[in-house]
Amino acid sequence: MISKLLIANRGEIACRIIRTAREMGIATVAVYSDADAKALHVRQADEAVHIGPSPAAESYLVGEKIIAAAKQTGAEAIHPGYGFLSENAGFAQAVIDAGLIWVGPKPSSIDAMGLKDAAKKLMREAGVPVTPGYEGEDQSVERLKQEADAIGYPVLIKAVAGGGGKGMRKVDRAEDFEASLESCRREAKASFSNDEVLLEKWITSPRHIEVQVFGDSHGNVVHLFERDCSLQRRHQKVIEEAPAPGMDEATREDICAAAVRAAKAVDYEGAGTIEFIADASEGLRADRIFFMEMNTRLQVEHPVTEEITGVDLVEWQLRVASGEPIPMKQDDLFIDGHSIEARLYAEDPAGGFLPSTGRLDHFDLGAEGRIETGVEEGDMISPYYDPMVAKLVVWGETRAEAIDQLADIAESVEIWPVKTNAAFIANCLRDEDFEDANLDTGFIEAKLDTLVSADEAGDDIWQTAADFIALAQTEEHEDLPIGLRLNAPGKLNATLTHKGETRTVSAAASHVDSLATGFVDPERAVVFADGQSFVFERQSRGSGAAAAGDGAILAPMPGKVIAVDVAEGDAVTAGQRLMVLEAMKMEHALTAPFDGTVTELSAATGGQVQVEAVLAVVEPKEE
Repeated sequence: MISKLLIANRGEIACRIIRTAREMGIATVAVYSDADAKALHVRQADEAVHIGPSPAAESYLVGEKIIAAAKQTGAEAIHPGYGFLSENAGFAQAVIDAGLIWVGPKPSSIDAMGLKDAAKKLMREAGVPVTPGYEGEDQSVERLKQEADAIGYPVLIKAVAGGGGKGMRKVDRAEDFEASLESCRREAKASFSNDEVLLEKWITSPRHIEVQVFGDSHGNVVHLFERDCSLQRRHQKVIEEAPAPGMDEATREDICAAAVRAAKAVDYEGAGTIEFIADASEGLRADRIFFMEMNTRLQVEHPVTEEITGVDLVEWQLRVASGEPIPMKQDDLFIDGHSIEARLYAEDPAGGFLPSTGRLDHFDLGAEGRIETGVEEGDMISPYYDPMVAKLVVWGETRAEAIDQLADIAESVEIWPVKTNAAFIANCLRDEDFEDANLDTGFIEAKLDTLVSADEAGDDIWQTAADFIALAQTEEHEDLPIGLRLNAPGKLNATLTHKGETRTVSAAASHVDSLATGFVDPERAVVFADGQSFVFERQSRGSGAAAAGDGAILAPMPGKVIAVDVAEGDAVTAGQRLMVLEAMKMEHALTAPFDGTVTELSAATGGQVQVEAVLAVVEPKEE
């Protein structure tokens, strides 16, 4: 058995691998970039090695640095996690050539499945059903158009080296083919340095069904049943579940047997996933499920398979990499219950799903379900990497039970000031069509307007914010802030500002709903409800979200100063714009918290600033 393992990854998957390794008595080595110097995976590992600057291209994607870190620490093996170098055959071979154990499939297996056109030919030879299409060497526009006409529209153009939704174009009409082909090739060349494409018949009611497979060096291959990953936004998975709803035993047997044949065709070792596209226009049928591609690594959604089988897939990876056979035989594996996973992202659905970065000043995902995360309260969400904050995973005896559990967890998420898609997840789960398993990969796009919650606070949220202030006043006996007028014990009028709107609300500590959650500090009240955070600035502290109580104007997030409207010594009035910060493709006006004078000014037009940097200081006007 491996005694020391280096994890060539970061975030939640690094923490996930560390957990299993520790349970197996295996010492762990983390690697980290500048941005991750204080990250959770670094704190959890037995050792950690710095491998470079924050950009992944200068750290996590530099195989030589990772191998050197393994040699330096005496690690015997490298686990790549997923993403980064996990499906890089050259890196896998370099690890092996360095005398280390590669926790993954053979480089030849990665190569065999790396190009979609070659993989489809191999699968067809292995008796695996493949989507009708064209994967020929003749890449001329004339030949491709001829093949598209023969397949019949709509068709899908796909980059042979593509992934993550890049290099894909749906073409509905013959007259649009050449323009779509040119666009697809241009993107493929820029993303993968390979502009070759293949063609596939467009499936009208597609469901994304994938099968977890596992092989060892003794010639054994098993499957661990299927997952449904149909809920996607822009080809990125959002919610995954196992088993696939509506899958009958006969169809399951056929698709899983095809997945095992696919794995055997490339002499597969370790964890892998065979991805299929299903035409679900008449339900799930074996004759309408086609091979798409193979992911030669552990998948993000592997926990749902673990939940329904009771198997620790990371433990299996480490055992198989150490030369052991697969711990269980096919007949020993069975499905128990239903599991669903949702990917909690740091993004703003109401703001076009733009990423949200910054420090997690408040971070509480509750105690229910299985939470896979790589962050804790006080950690930073970096702009350099994937914005996934956590995976929320549940198991239930039935699908309906699992849905209800996960929706409750999503609605209870408390994260601030970073925005998340928690409310969006809950809305997907509560949707009647999702509950009834009326799914396809266009589900989210078709329902986007109803799935994205407005970020405007309703009257009940305004009232809760004011009541929280009254409760804090009563419990802490703090001095009554300017702007709050005492009416009677435990009662006051609170003047609050939310998204530019100001209201004065009559409040009482006794009104606070026992189910409401949030907090109050000298500058604001924050209410958590239905997976969202609603921030109310206390008027006495100014209407600018970045204004601190002592008059310091702080950057609310990393960004660029695009305008400065004042100079040191200027007299300003409450609410006057001081400067404008551009962050996450949006402009944020920072205003004076009260009448006074600008005594310090560190911001300059064009300057880059970090979150909570002091940009200016306003001293209040003397009465």
